[in-house]
Amino acid sequence: MRIASIDILRALTMLLMIWVNDFWTLTNVPKWLEHAKTGEDYLGFSDIIFPLFLFIVGLSIPHAINSRLKKGHSKTAIAWHILVRSFSLLLIGVFMVNYEMAHDPSIPLGKYGWCFFMALGVCLIWMDWKRSPLPPKWHRPLQAVGVLILLILALVYKGGPQGEQRMQTSWWGILGLIGWAYLANALLFLVTKGRWVWVVVIWLLFNILSVIASSDTPLWLPSVWHYFSVLFSGTIPAFTAAGVMATVLFSHLAKKKVSWGLLALAFFGLLNLLFGFMTRPEWGISKLGATPSWLAICSAIGFFTFALLYYIADIKKITRWALPIRAAGTATLTCYLIPYFVYPIRQISNIRLPNFLNDGMLGLLVSFLFALAVVWLTGWFEKKGFKLKL
Repeated sequence: MRIASIDILRALTMLLMIWVNDFWTLTNVPKWLEHAKTGEDYLGFSDIIFPLFLFIVGLSIPHAINSRLKKGHSKTAIAWHILVRSFSLLLIGVFMVNYEMAHDPSIPLGKYGWCFFMALGVCLIWMDWKRSPLPPKWHRPLQAVGVLILLILALVYKGGPQGEQRMQTSWWGILGLIGWAYLANALLFLVTKGRWVWVVVIWLLFNILSVIASSDTPLWLPSVWHYFSVLFSGTIPAFTAAGVMATVLFSHLAKKKVSWGLLALAFFGLLNLLFGFMTRPEWGISKLGATPSWLAICSAIGFFTFALLYYIADIKKITRWALPIRAAGTATLTCYLIPYFVYPIRQISNIRLPNFLNDGMLGLLVSFLFALAVVWLTGWFEKKGFKLKL
């Protein structure tokens, strides 16, 4: 049974992510909407969106794993699925972050042509071909073409200020960070059988690691562990651990009384909010610094938002308002990838809206309509049977 509030929260977050990711095309965006700058003690609206998505990943993990267990899947098979899914996110994330650092003159296709074919390769590999209208005989060949495209793109890639760099992991990209957070939390949930005590301990552990990483004496790790630094720094997986805890504690308490579950969400929301503001003088609220204060305040927003939407969508059954953006919650990867086709086409064709449509409040409105159009297009593809699936 799907939890309507989780799908709606995912759809809303995805819609807002497409919107804030489009701000680079605008001028005179209000400061409160933008990301905080490096070293700035500030929480912009854009700084909330990614943490909220990580929180939603955590909300979904218990439901997804328990569903597979009920269907008779072995723990080994589920663990393998987690590994494959995480590796897929990491791989796509690496390609996307390298696109950001690509050196346009050094790449035969140009930076934007490289991006277009990267998105095409991802689509061909991770399309849910079994549910598509194409005959089965084409499924494997199309995936093979996708693999070939990514291999060629990796070979021709040049990045850095002068085109001197090959592809590298860098900060893994948004999808890569999601992959690390999902990998750790899903495997830990599977190993601990989702017992609420262990779920709380894991959440506390990642929060403690976040505090240590922000202290004057962070953990020393051998160079080989550099690739796992996202996990040992704590902050990113802590958002997802908070989501796992929200689902587990809410489900455990709601069996007795739904109001107890909602009170638990409110309690942890208040706890995180107090911790975040009390420690702000020590670390500051900084997304780029991945500070514990930023972690706590954004986690609080996750707890409060989930509680509110659960009351509206799952208790009061008021869901019709979310139908126009439903596809963003059910075909999330498809939705996220569409702009990686749109922006290259926009840059290569040099198609531009008049400047006044990219400026200030009117520009924000046009940008939001673009995000809605991406969601609509995602829904259209989904109805036709084309949806990405990891």
